[in-house]
Amino acid sequence: MATRFRSRVISQEPKAILAANLRRIRTEVGLSQEELADRAGVHRTYISSVERGQRNVSLENIFGLAAALGIDARDLIAPDRMGG
Repeated sequence: MATRFRSRVISQEPKAILAANLRRIRTEVGLSQEELADRAGVHRTYISSVERGQRNVSLENIFGLAAALGIDARDLIAPDRMGG
């Protein structure tokens, strides 16, 4: 199902976008789910459920995860510009 955002269609669901970006960036940075969880002050199972797209993540947690990864929060919610 496509989501309309600022007069442009995003073909991925928001939770799927966050899930894919979190997993990709976490592995690029070289952190395990447990290490990221420790840095972000959440439980490892929370990271796992976010990466599976099962959580509706709060803004506070998006910003906390971004800080733990050393990135801008926008990087976690940016849609894939190549594949839609």
